[in-house]
Amino acid sequence: MATRECAECGDEVRGRADKRFCSDYCRNVANNKLNRDSSALMRNINNRLRKNWRILNEINTGGKTTTSRNKLLSMGFDFNFFTSIYTTKKGAAYHFIYDQGYLQMEDDKFLIVKRDT
Repeated sequence: MATRECAECGDEVRGRADKRFCSDYCRNVANNKLNRDSSALMRNINNRLRKNWRILNEINTGGKTTTSRNKLLSMGFDFNFFTSIYTTKKGAAYHFIYDQGYLQMEDDKFLIVKRDT
């Protein structure tokens, strides 16, 4: 019977006929290498969304409040990252980060709302 080599380290693989790696460690290393590029992009986007949500959640303690663009920017808010847009019948567009949303009003003011889940 021919010996099989681990797809990651080259050691002998023992066990099931369809087993590709000699250990959980090698399997994890191989899968992490495979997913590294896409994971980095998703991780960076999710970190940005999480930071935006935390900022809105910190400002909006009562479920509905107003703030300025300058305050949001000074806290590190990035207006390019949001999870959805809700447009009202009157045409107002709320940008949501999960359950926290904001609506741009006059004079660089923003209405921050929390969606009931």
